[in-house]
Parts: sequence; C-alpha cells; structure tokens
Amino acid sequence: MALEINALPLSYVAHALAVAGAVMVLVWNIYFRGGLAWESDNKNLIFNVHPVLMLIGLVIMGGEAIISYKALPFKKAEKKLIHLVLHAIALILGIIGIYMAFKNHNESGLANLYSLHSWLGIGVIVLYGIQWIYGFVVFFYPGGSGDVRRESLPWHVLFGMFVYILAVANSALGFLEKLTFLESSGIDKYGSEAFLVNFTAIVAVLYGTFVLLTALSRAPVEDHESYSPI
Repeated sequence: MALEINALPLSYVAHALAVAGAVMVLVWNIYFRGGLAWESDNKNLIFNVHPVLMLIGLVIMGGEAIISYKALPFKKAEKKLIHLVLHAIALILGIIGIYMAFKNHNESGLANLYSLHSWLGIGVIVLYGIQWIYGFVVFFYPGGSGDVRRESLPWHVLFGMFVYILAVANSALGFLEKLTFLESSGIDKYGSEAFLVNFTAIVAVLYGTFVLLTALSRAPVEDHESYSPI
C-alpha cells in the first residue's frame, strides 16, 4: 500500500537532510572533538570515527539505498544494483564503525557491551547483514524462483524498514549516551557543542522519517512496479 503523495519531492527533502546530518556529525567530531584517527595516543580520536561512520553509513547510506527505488530515474535492474551496492557500503561502514568503538574501548581499558546502545548496535548490524545476504541471494544472485521472490518481497521490505527504524533509533540513543558522558565530564549543557549534538540527532530522526515516507509514497507512474518481484 502506497501513500497518496508523490515520492520525488519527499526524496529531495531526505537528500537535503542527509547532507546536513553528514556535515553536522563531521563538524562535531573534527572541530569540537579534535578530529578522526585510526591510530592515536589520544584514544578519543579513534572513537570519533564511530559516530561519523555509523551516521553516514547505516543511517544515511542505508536510507539512500531504501529510497533509491522510488527516487532514481533509472530502469528497475539499474536501481536494484544501486540499492544493493548502497546497502553494502552502509553495512561495511557500519562494521568499521563498530570496530572503532571496540578499538577505542580496548585500547583505553574500558568495558565493552554494557549499554543498551551497544546491545542494540550489535543487533542492528547482525540483522542488517542477514537482510543484505538474503536480498543478494534471493533477488540478485543466484536468484530465487518467481514464487520465492514474490512471496519474499513483502517480508524483505517490511524487515528492511524495521531494521532501518532500529538503526535510526539507536543512533539517537548513541548521541544521547555520548552527550551525557560529555556533560558529566564538564562540557556546558547549554553550550554550542551540546546543541550541535542534539540537533544532529534530530536531523537523523527527521531524515529517517522522510526516508520511510518516501519509501511508502507513490512512485512515478512509469515506474509503478518498482517493488514488484524481479
């Protein structure tokens, strides 16, 4: 069932929010938090890679992958490939982002997997990986039979949206957790950094909302079979 609104204008809003979110998380971690590093004596720089990759990867790239079927003026086969590749990029960035959080904790002598955010994060990346592998095998290569694809498609779409909503929600939870740590360490609760973190989380939630609205809205007439079995 599609909403009786056009997908394309909604996708423009989503793209704008994606750019804003990417810029904001980079400004936060580079300008306010001191930068990004794979290796550093300052372990905070290693951790900074985590929120950047998780937001740009799972949330933004994952969202762009979802709306690619409704927003791109290409043939279905081309959009299917773009959808697959964007989700693969999102998954890879998410895995690296989680690795950087573990790397920071291990090198700093901090405990791992003690918070709800970390538990949900592991769950999201596992579910995301399962979803991608299933989609690749059934809809891309070697490809299931017509009946399998037809029966799988609604569940693939529904499960994908569930995992994406969970990813967006967990990103907001992560921003809250990090900001709480920073405020307990002395940053101004009403300072520019605190406002930037909160607004970045809000932009992420708004972006996720427009991704879902775009996915549920009406595709162009000439592309009315975007979500039909391949």
